[in-house]
Amino acid sequence: MHTIADASPRPLRPLRIILPGGSGLLGQVLARYFQERGHHVTVLTRGPYTAPWQTVHWDGEHDGPWTEYLEGADICINLAGRSVNCRYHAENRQVIYNSRIQSTLLLGRVIAGLAHPPTLWLNASAIALYKRVVDTHRVDLPLDETSGVEEGERMGAAAWSSSRGFMARVVRDWEAAFFGSATPRTRKVALRSAIVLSPAPGSVFAVLSNLVRLGLGGKQGNGRQFVSWIHQDDFARAVEFLIHREELDGPFNIAAPNPLPNREFMAALREAWDVPNGLPAPSLAIHIGAFLLRAQSQLVLKSCRVLPGRLLDAGFEFEFPGWPEAAEDLVWQWRHRND
Repeated sequence: MHTIADASPRPLRPLRIILPGGSGLLGQVLARYFQERGHHVTVLTRGPYTAPWQTVHWDGEHDGPWTEYLEGADICINLAGRSVNCRYHAENRQVIYNSRIQSTLLLGRVIAGLAHPPTLWLNASAIALYKRVVDTHRVDLPLDETSGVEEGERMGAAAWSSSRGFMARVVRDWEAAFFGSATPRTRKVALRSAIVLSPAPGSVFAVLSNLVRLGLGGKQGNGRQFVSWIHQDDFARAVEFLIHREELDGPFNIAAPNPLPNREFMAALREAWDVPNGLPAPSLAIHIGAFLLRAQSQLVLKSCRVLPGRLLDAGFEFEFPGWPEAAEDLVWQWRHRND
């Protein structure tokens, strides 16, 4: 059975890890990873659910009994935020924005007031901060933590109304709320994550795999746009690595070191599923499908070649640096998920 390799030696004692907004896919990946390694995990969630780890109610907006669990905790990993896989009309934009900024400001205020705050606060972020290109623009531009950010973030009201600039503005303000909070006793790391691929039902990997198995897994758009991704195991291992490296702080790209064009990405996924061919999806079809599914076509058509510069410089070793091997492993996990 597949097991995740540890990124670092285990600590001498179990850690108390708090996961605000940890009921989603990434939260479950991290909660399971750390729980299996003997740490005590508490997920702060808006709705109760059954899990092998502790769950505590919070609303992401107000103080409450949940603040007691942060007192004396070792690690806070904030993943709170409404899913971006939706149509960006005015109401959804406001919810996407508020759910990230308000929860981060709330945690900053609470952590600043604790007698014994967490020694480390990791906050979710996203690669949407970086400049991206669509279709005919330069799609192969490598982006690391020193690269320029999306110009749309400085467009004010125009950025809010355009799908291209909206998420850049969200991430810009999200990180500003995070790093701007006065928590001098707590080290802070922003997790600028690429697409995290997991064999869980309903995940991006599951959706793409369903297309492949239906014979619809060809290139999307012109197929030249770069896909930045990371295997769920390396995502968890990278977080563990950052926990143990006490000298590291600031933003980190959490992405595999080998992003690749969409046509190659889909070809490797077809090979992993042993499906020889797949019908392509033209850009127009993706725009129409996204409209009908109340999603954003740019999540598929935008190109973003993100590199994990700071992780590599710090010595992190990926278990799955290349997509073909990662795809094979994820397909194996999917096929054996009920074993």
